[in-house]
Amino acid sequence: MPRYTVHVRGEWLAVPCQDAQLTVGWLGREAVRRYIKNKPDNGGFASVDDVHFLVRRCKGLGLLDNGDRLEVALEDNEFVEVVIEGDAMSPDFIPSQPEGVYLYSKYREPEKYIDLDGDSLTTEDLVNLGKGHYKIKLTPTAEKRVQKSREVIDSIIEEKTVVYGITTGFGKFARTVIPINKLQELQVNLVRSHSSGVGKPLIPERCRMLLALRINVLAKGYSGISLETLKQVIEMFNASCLPYVPEKGTVGASGDLAPLSHLALGLIGEGKMWSPKSGWADAKYVLEAHGLKPVILKPKEGLALINGTQMITSLGCEAVERASAIARQADIVAALTLEVLKGTTKAFDTDIHALRPHRGQIEVAFRFRSLLDSDHHPSEIAESHRFCDRVQDAYTLRCCPQVHGVVNDTIAFVKNIITIELNSATDNPMVFASRGETISGGNFHGEYPAKALDYLAIGIHELAAISERRIERLCNPSLSELPAFLVAEGGLNSGFMIAHCTAAALVLAIELLAACQGIEFLRPLKTTTPLEKVYDLVRSVVRPWIKDRFMAPDIEAAHRLLLEQKVWEVAAPYIEKYRMEHIPESRPLSPTAFSLKFLHKKSTKIPETEDL
Repeated sequence: MPRYTVHVRGEWLAVPCQDAQLTVGWLGREAVRRYIKNKPDNGGFASVDDVHFLVRRCKGLGLLDNGDRLEVALEDNEFVEVVIEGDAMSPDFIPSQPEGVYLYSKYREPEKYIDLDGDSLTTEDLVNLGKGHYKIKLTPTAEKRVQKSREVIDSIIEEKTVVYGITTGFGKFARTVIPINKLQELQVNLVRSHSSGVGKPLIPERCRMLLALRINVLAKGYSGISLETLKQVIEMFNASCLPYVPEKGTVGASGDLAPLSHLALGLIGEGKMWSPKSGWADAKYVLEAHGLKPVILKPKEGLALINGTQMITSLGCEAVERASAIARQADIVAALTLEVLKGTTKAFDTDIHALRPHRGQIEVAFRFRSLLDSDHHPSEIAESHRFCDRVQDAYTLRCCPQVHGVVNDTIAFVKNIITIELNSATDNPMVFASRGETISGGNFHGEYPAKALDYLAIGIHELAAISERRIERLCNPSLSELPAFLVAEGGLNSGFMIAHCTAAALVLAIELLAACQGIEFLRPLKTTTPLEKVYDLVRSVVRPWIKDRFMAPDIEAAHRLLLEQKVWEVAAPYIEKYRMEHIPESRPLSPTAFSLKFLHKKSTKIPETEDL
């Protein structure tokens, strides 16, 4: 007998069907009937006949025709949603899918695996795990460490030793000894009581990152979790069964107890869970649909699942990778603006930056040279102002290596802290198998990743601040020698007037649009080859600004290019080719290999055609 799991107004109902010839409409009515039956006030309806509804798949939210037969429209044990007319606009309406469902309806189960050992996870790895590009498996070494750690816990229980969180209560109840026959209940109660977060759930990518990172920490072998339980958790990750983890609730000082408890709650088959197959449903239904069983917690395992900084760190990991992407592309956008404003590359000379050898500053100056060097990439725009009488450019152009540079160094600093945190044991108590004992400590405290991320926010702000000042120069005719606000027939058209105001608060993408618009007024002259490629990329999604039009879609299109790192992908090959052709700049800088000796090697001279 086929069975369907139906979502009605935030509740999940299992609806058996004796006849597959019945229709989608029958399934919707039967689900509503069961919903009304369970409500003291009948859900506000006089009868099923008063209810008007639509039926759709939870996977992808595809609408179903009420007249289609179930055997044709649905698979056995499929998840569907009944949307009652009027509910979609109600503040009480809870959809079965997270925001951005169109992204998840295209989910494809990955074929590749990442081996986790607790010691070597990178920020890039975790972001890719979040995107669903990989499944997880443990290394043999990690498996052995986990087993040895669990043996310590089993010995503690067998010997009836009093140990915090294993045979005692938690926090203020640390001195309350729990009877042996209550130790499993203790762990379940811990997870339930600490699941006290609020707000919308994490989107699937972020929950997947959170779960993957917790698995990596458990793989270190200091948590006392059993290998059997850890493998169950990995199976859930690989099936993309993701618990409902509210966005708010972590306090950092006690680690991420609330969000990690919600994560654990789903793993034990309680609360809500999401998968690409089911959408949101009761965790027990989602696990059953994937042929999985809920975790039965052994002593100490609830504590092992919820102690740590993985919420802060996984979100921080995403932030670091996004920051890296935008910082790289900010250099490209600024170089394009410099060309439009007819600036010079003299300020990016190798010898200048060798005298102030900050790693980020040197790298940003190098990127500008790689994109603007006239010997390497002849520029008709640069040639057109070779003999102008300006001596130097404004700070917003000339100081890009210094301002963008410290942002790059900030990102590198934060990334180092986050990478250490990714591969750190953050439990309490710690289980030391080599010593055969547990020790209480404070590695769960979130100060390291939290303060580093505050610093990251300060750094990224500077990219936006200097970008807004460059946009101002592009829009101001007394500074740019271009039409006011980058549009013909000013007055009739307002051009980039308000987009500039938006950029003051938000978006680097607007500078990219403004710089490309500036190029229009310099035609038929061309800029360097890599910057022409960037221009072509932008023009593939946003046409030139001839007269005023609805601008928000253009800004979003440019924003999407930056978000997907398309601007970097277009320019990067030229930057790396330039790097390989220019010694001593042929190797990327690294913190360990970096030295003054390297900096004082013979530098590449900027050609005179770039002088103003």
